[in-house]
Amino acid sequence: MYLTKEAKEEIFAKHGKGKNDTGSAEGQIALFTHRINHLTEHLKDNRKDFNTERSLVKLVGKRRSLLDYLIKVDVLRYRAIIKELGLRK
Repeated sequence: MYLTKEAKEEIFAKHGKGKNDTGSAEGQIALFTHRINHLTEHLKDNRKDFNTERSLVKLVGKRRSLLDYLIKVDVLRYRAIIKELGLRK
């Protein structure tokens, strides 16, 4: 699998409050971003893989929802995660 347990722990440790903090919005956004990037690369080679395309659209929607939540709750955390991950609105 492309995303091992160690890779997830590293993502959560870097963007969350710790390696076991899987519930924070920042950690989930970082994980979704990693998965979105992986699926995007897959779709560049496999254009007709519509199941993966649907999964990608759903992940983008989930990430957008978390970003909307974060901007309502704490704008500074939102700006930090956007800058850290290189996302733009």
